[in-house]
Parts: sequence; structure tokens; C-alpha cells
Amino acid sequence: MINQINGLHHVTSIASEAQSNNDFFTKTLGLRRIKKTVNFDAPEVYHLYYGDEAGTPGTVMTYFPFPNARRGRPGTGEVGITGFAVPNGSLPYWQERLATFDVKNMQTETTFGESRLRFDGPDGDGFVLVETDDDARDPWTNNGVPADAAIRGFHSADMRLRDAGGSAELLKYMGYEEMDRQDNVTRFHVPNGNEANVIDITQVNAPSADQGAGSVHHIAFSVDNREKQLEVRKALMDTGYQVTPVIDRDYFYAIYFRTPGGVLFEVATNEPGFDRDEDTAHLGEALKLPSQHEHLRQALEEKYLEPIVD
Repeated sequence: MINQINGLHHVTSIASEAQSNNDFFTKTLGLRRIKKTVNFDAPEVYHLYYGDEAGTPGTVMTYFPFPNARRGRPGTGEVGITGFAVPNGSLPYWQERLATFDVKNMQTETTFGESRLRFDGPDGDGFVLVETDDDARDPWTNNGVPADAAIRGFHSADMRLRDAGGSAELLKYMGYEEMDRQDNVTRFHVPNGNEANVIDITQVNAPSADQGAGSVHHIAFSVDNREKQLEVRKALMDTGYQVTPVIDRDYFYAIYFRTPGGVLFEVATNEPGFDRDEDTAHLGEALKLPSQHEHLRQALEEKYLEPIVD
């Protein structure tokens, strides 16, 4: 069994427009933009990162905003809901705030004894705020959300699967333990992991998802360093998974593999971090390009990457 996984590192999704995506996460949800860079494989498209002050693993939501991307179709074989942790008692504040920003499809619910507020992002993305009373992470408060309500980071990710069995066994192999079951949802967590240590599997009989704007592209799990990442990679490959070589993503090292349920998993290192090319006080301000794309800077800024107004 793998014992190097800490919990979530980041979640990466697809958007249809950079400015509205930036506004939603910084102005509506109050997160900090911690990096403005580009898609390694499609440098004419931004890669935007949002999180806490330093981009701590377990807090980072990232997006590829493909201009005018068609809306994805929800279904099975994907992460359907990304959960953020907020302080106990803060949901009335969030209901009022999200209504002010005309956020769609808000709905309160109680799941596994937790008070939750579900809502949609700009492209129909599925989100939930989950009240917690024991999250010690420091929030980012410079975008107008007070500390007693601000998002602490991820709480969970919910995978929608037609058959939960194979993915449940994979999570257990990755060090997750089954916590509880409620109706068609099974909850797993990493004991002694980071605060973003919950994965839910919702088993539903539905068509496969069709990825597009509003879809989660992949979820990434945190390991401390490259040594532990290589241990995870070997263990997965020894079990029969097809795992990519280690890829340098500038701010972390990544490996990828596809789960039995169809969801793309990444295992990402906590090193070197988002301050490797910007000091913490100025994260997310300048356009940072991977070295292999630096020669494209003028063309990218003049022809492809529309300026983002903060």
C-alpha cells in the first residue's frame, strides 16, 4: 500500500474565458491569484492558479481558460463537485455574498453531518462550501472576505462513477480509508494527511461525461518531494497502472495516470513551490512563462493572451 499521499494538492478545470474566471475566484470567492502562466501544451491559453497566500498544497484551484470553449456535459467518469472548507457558521454570509454576485443554483444541504452550500461556477462548474470547525489553515483575506468566513482550502472532491469498485480499491491502495456511507456516496479520507484529505465517490447510473468548459480536467494528490513521488510511481506501475514519466511543471513535479472509473489522477510534489520565480508578496502579478515558451512572449501577449483586469 502507498503511504506517501497527504491529500489533495490541486484541482485543475477548464473555463471558457479568462477574465470571468479570474473575477469569480478572486472577487466572488475571495481567493488569491497565485500564478498567471500558460498551458505547457497549448501556450496560447492561460493557466491560472488560485489559492491561499502562498499557494499551499491543498488550497490551489487551477484553470485552463480556452476562449469560447463549449460547455461540458456532466456525467460519470469525472469529478463532479469540488469542495472548499469554510468556518462553522459562515454559510449565511456566503449565501448573501454569492447572491450579490448572482451566483447560480445555490442550494443548502446536510451530508455526512456537515452543513453545505452548493452552487455553480461561471461555466456550470459544481462547487460546495462545507462548514468545518477544526481547520487550522490561514485564509487569504485581502480580497474582501473576512477571516471568520474565508475559504481555508479544499475540503474534498466528489467523483461521479458508474461503478465505484475499482476506484475505491485504488484509493485504499493510495492510503485512503473508508470513513462512512450515505445513500449512494462513499467517503474516504487520508488519516494524518493535510486538511484537504477527503474524497467522495458517488455511484450513479448515467451517461459518461463529455469534457468541456466547467469540467474538472484532473485532480492532483500531494506528496512531499520527488523521492516520495518516485516511490508512488513505482508502486502504481507494479500494480499495473500506466503512469507517465515525471514531468517538470515549474512549481511542482507531476506524474499522471487514469483511474478505473476514468478520472485522471496526478501526483504532484510540494516542492519547489510557487515562489520559485516570484516572491510571495507579488505572486500572480506578472505573466510567467515556462522556459521553453519564453521566446513566444511577445506573440502570446500581443495576439493570444488577452490582458486580465484585476
